[in-house]
Amino acid sequence: MRDEDSRYEAVRSRDGRFDGVFFFAVVTTGVYCRPSCPAVTPRRHNVRFFATAAAAQASGFRACRRCRPDAVPGSAEWNVRADVVGRAMRLIADGVIDREGVAGLAARLGYSARQVQRQLTAEVGAGPVALARTQRAHTARVLLRTTDLPVTQIAFASGFASVRQFNDTVRAVYGLTPTALRAAAPGGRSRRVDCRGAGIPLRLAHRGPYHAASVFDLLQREAVPGVEEVRGPAGARTYRRTLRLPYGTGVVAVGERSRASGSATRRGGRLEARLHLTDPRDLTTAVQRLRRLFDLDADPYAVDERLGADPRLAPLVAARPGLRSPGTTDPEELAVRAVAGRAEAERLVRRYGKVLDAPSGALTHLFPEPAVLAEAEPAGPLGALTAALADGVVRLDPGADRDAAHDALLALPGLGPATVGVIRTRALGDPDVAPPGTHAPDSWRPWRSYALLHLKHARPLEHA
Repeated sequence: MRDEDSRYEAVRSRDGRFDGVFFFAVVTTGVYCRPSCPAVTPRRHNVRFFATAAAAQASGFRACRRCRPDAVPGSAEWNVRADVVGRAMRLIADGVIDREGVAGLAARLGYSARQVQRQLTAEVGAGPVALARTQRAHTARVLLRTTDLPVTQIAFASGFASVRQFNDTVRAVYGLTPTALRAAAPGGRSRRVDCRGAGIPLRLAHRGPYHAASVFDLLQREAVPGVEEVRGPAGARTYRRTLRLPYGTGVVAVGERSRASGSATRRGGRLEARLHLTDPRDLTTAVQRLRRLFDLDADPYAVDERLGADPRLAPLVAARPGLRSPGTTDPEELAVRAVAGRAEAERLVRRYGKVLDAPSGALTHLFPEPAVLAEAEPAGPLGALTAALADGVVRLDPGADRDAAHDALLALPGLGPATVGVIRTRALGDPDVAPPGTHAPDSWRPWRSYALLHLKHARPLEHA
C-alpha cells in the first residue's frame, strides 16, 4: 500500500485492514484519520498520506475525534523489520525515549543521535522526539478519559517534562484542552475509575480476525503459579499476571473474548483488559508489552494470504484464521523459562521471586531477575544464560539485534537451535523463524513463525 492511489482506494472503501499501516489527512479540515474513518470520503486532491500519526501531527494536522486514529493497532512492519528503523520503532514504543532520551535510544542501537534522527525522518516522516510525543499524547488521553487522576499527575505519568508541554501537546493533537478532552469522554465522570483501586481499563485493539483460543490455550498450559493464572471456562477465560516495569510493578487481567470494533472483518476488534500499576508512568510500557504478548500488531490478512497459498498450509489457515504468534511481557523471563521448563520455573519463583507488596489473589510474586538467578544458581545452561543476560552479553530488549542475539545464545553451553528458536520467536518477537531442522519454503517468508504454529496444530486437526 505504498502507492497513493491504492491508499486512496482503501480510504474510499473504509478498509480497516490498513488501520495503523498508514494515515491520511484532509487539508480542508486540518484533521488526520485512520483509513476506515466513517466520515464522508474527502476528494483526492485534498488528501495527504503519512506513514505514522507523528508525521501527520508534525505537518500540523490534529487527530480526528470520530475515528480516533491514535487508538489503532501498530504497524506489523516494525515487527518484521530487523534494521535500525524497525529496532528504533520497537524501542520507542516501549518508552525508551521517556526513560533515557534520544541519546539512550541511539546508544542502544549503536548509532549516533543524528543518524537515528535522519533515518527515522526519512522512513516514517518523524524523528524520535515527535514519535514519543505522539505516544505520550495517546497515554494522556487514556488516563484523562478513564481515570480520576488529577490532570497535573497525568501530565507527568504520560511522560511529559512539564504541565505546559502537556497542555500544548494535547491541544495540538486533539484540538481540545486536557480538561475539555476529559469532559468529552463518553459517560463523563461516571465512567472514570480510581486507578489505584479498580485499575485502568484498557481496550487493546487488533486488526482483522483474532484466534484467541489458541493464544489462551498456550498461556494456560505455560502458566507459572504465583506469576500467572488463567481463570474461567474456554471461550471466556481471563489471563492474569504480574509485571515488572521500569518504575514499579503491575498486575493485569486480559479477557479472552474479542470485542468487535465496527465490522469485525473490516476493522478488527479489541481485547478488554484491566491494569493495576504501582506507578502510572509505566502505562505506556505496560500496554506495549501486552501488545507484544498477545501479538496484537500483527497483520493477519498478510499472514493468511501468504501462508494460505501453500497447499499444505491452506486447510490449517482456513481452520484458524487470524492465528497469532504470542510473544512475552518480559524477554529475559521468557528466555529463562524456555531453558528451565515450567516445573523448574515454578521452583525458581517460589525460591527467588520477589513477593509483591500487595498480592492479588493467586498472584503473589514477580519472576526472579537474571542477576539474582545467576548469583544463586550459577551452574549449568541456566546459569550460563542468566549470567549472560545479567552481564549484557545477550540482549533481548525490543531494540536488540536479532541475529546478534541468536548467535550469542547459540554460543552458550547447553542451548540448542530449538531452544534458541523459541527465544528468538517469542522473546525477540521475530515473525520469520524457520522450524529447526526443516527447510521451510521461501514462499512462507516473512511469516515462518506463524507457519510453524499452524503445523503444530495440524495433528489435532487430523484427528478431530
